[in-house]
Amino acid sequence: MATRPAHQQHDPNDSERVSGSGTGKQQPPEPGSGKPKPTVRERAAKVLRREPRYPHDMHPGLVPGIGVDEQRVRYGTDRLVFGVAATLILGFVGWGILSTESLKAVSDVALAWVVDNTGWLFNALIAVIVIFMLFVGFSRYGKIPLGVDGEKPEYSKFSWIAMMFSAGVGIGLFFFGPYEPLTYYLSPPPGTAEPETAEAMHQAMAQSYFHWGFHAWAIYALVGAAVAYGSYRRGRVPLMSSIFTPLLGRTRTEGLPGRAIDMFAIVATLFGTAASLGIGALQIGRGVEIVGGIGRLPNAALIGIIAILTAAFITSAVSGIGRGIRWLSNINMSLALVLAVFIFLAGPTLFLLNLIPSSVSTYFSEVLNMMSKGPSWGEESAAFSESWTVFYWAWWISWSPFVGIFLARISRGRTLREYVQYALVMPTLVCVLAFGIFGGTAIWMRTQGQSGINIDTSAQDLFFQVLNGLPLSQFTPFLAMFCIAIFFITSADSASLVMGTLSQRGKPVPDRKVTVFWGLAMMGIAVVMLLVGGNTALEGLQNLIIVSALPFAVILLLMMVAFTKDLHTDPLIIRREYAAHALENAVRAGIDEHGDNFAITVEKAADGEGAGAGFDSYDTTVTDWYQRTDEEGRPVDYNYESGEYADGWTAEGAAEEAGSERSAPGTGELADDGERADDGDADRSPAPVR
Repeated sequence: MATRPAHQQHDPNDSERVSGSGTGKQQPPEPGSGKPKPTVRERAAKVLRREPRYPHDMHPGLVPGIGVDEQRVRYGTDRLVFGVAATLILGFVGWGILSTESLKAVSDVALAWVVDNTGWLFNALIAVIVIFMLFVGFSRYGKIPLGVDGEKPEYSKFSWIAMMFSAGVGIGLFFFGPYEPLTYYLSPPPGTAEPETAEAMHQAMAQSYFHWGFHAWAIYALVGAAVAYGSYRRGRVPLMSSIFTPLLGRTRTEGLPGRAIDMFAIVATLFGTAASLGIGALQIGRGVEIVGGIGRLPNAALIGIIAILTAAFITSAVSGIGRGIRWLSNINMSLALVLAVFIFLAGPTLFLLNLIPSSVSTYFSEVLNMMSKGPSWGEESAAFSESWTVFYWAWWISWSPFVGIFLARISRGRTLREYVQYALVMPTLVCVLAFGIFGGTAIWMRTQGQSGINIDTSAQDLFFQVLNGLPLSQFTPFLAMFCIAIFFITSADSASLVMGTLSQRGKPVPDRKVTVFWGLAMMGIAVVMLLVGGNTALEGLQNLIIVSALPFAVILLLMMVAFTKDLHTDPLIIRREYAAHALENAVRAGIDEHGDNFAITVEKAADGEGAGAGFDSYDTTVTDWYQRTDEEGRPVDYNYESGEYADGWTAEGAAEEAGSERSAPGTGELADDGERADDGDADRSPAPVR
């Protein structure tokens, strides 16, 4: 917190200390003025009448907060961010198409270097993020709202949780849900258990929860909290670079360093989303093979599947029919839930009821041990960490800008404590149930000797093999393919809008041509990943995700520092500091002077003896952020009590003048009918899904 020595403290309402006799005697006239110089008393009175040096006469401890929708922002394409990111992506896609072998060779070398030299960074970073988010949620910062003082949450708790559920369910759970636990059961992590034993079964489930649970969602929660706080408490545009304003300063944040952060966020999001699209195409292709009874599809057919789905999500993203996509997304989530419940009831229900709780207990007892596994445990542990743990940490990091902005949008008005509790627990619970049902059923089928349930079965095959061992196997593959296809469309739709926002200075509804470009870029990367991976496409996905996520891993580390600086100077924290000092001083003085019989009143204290002694309330680090400006960045007066700009500007008037619909701040979708969503309307915001 900004401080200065007590003797430098200055209250604008105090008399100015000046040299002189202090009498009201007339002073000699000022040279050339013909008027007598003001007396000391007159000069002191002038000081008393002068306006405070706070922006808008508002002490930094009393600022209620600022929502980004209250700010006057001129959006538009950032040519540097868009141009550099687009050039890098187009170059990568061209390289992959023209020289697939050389790209694969380079990606293998890059992966080896990243894993050997920075694998420790991913593991250490995730542990630090988990601890940091628990600290933010349960320390004094937990009471800080993600919005202005007194702002109510935009969504009811049920709707909020439902949308978190939507963010945690997607292609990845269908692809890895049965495959990952079965793999660990048949080939346990080094030094844990013997294959195909009861211990291996519980360890397999615990390892899956470790990769998809608290640690993954702590990454998303960090970015979401930082974006929500900056946008709805500090009035900043929803960019990754805006989070670093307290660390870099406004000039650098809007300059090259901040733009570089936004570029890395776009690149990481592109690779992470394209990975989901790639595995979605693999699984849909396998479903077509099984349902159609045809042979193995070539890469050309998989590319055709990606092209068809890309056309669908681009049409969705630019059509403006957000309500229809949200409706389709909610229907899809319901169907996915129906599919999970069907597997639970039609499969080994009693087995799962016993396995899931006991495996959760194993997870909590083994979590520290799983966090520590890495190269120091030997070559086998190093290989396992590279193939699974580091890959997952990199994937979650690459998705964090996308999912973080989504979590920020739906969490406005919640306190940090409530946000941390629900953002970590509820999605983790969904992942535990999904992996428990899908993975537990696959393991049970293996113990029963069902054909096709083995370590040689590919990830895209295994889910359909599980469905084949249950009733209604003539229909359930169609339902699964439909769910995966819609997850593909909705995730790519939302991701392209988020990347458009990042490349257009935080514009809530990016231009269609920008959205289309990023959609095509995602398709291009997904195609290149499949070409690079060949018959083992997942290996190609892993290589590129891990390498592309490294720069953003460093950004996340610095993000925690910047976020902490912001929270430390929050108005609520300033008031609590004042309250603690004032009460401590008052109680000591009261006991000393009056014993047990005293009351506390508020009155002016002498310089250096008040509640704010040692705190510099005029320091620009605590005052500059709430100075309102116009679209050109020039200071403009503002009344915090009435919420009015001195020049009469209003958000509604600006929208009407521009001839555009009012957009929902901080999201890539228009609010329906330009209105704030009602409680219970979980379909008001599209869900990004993996």
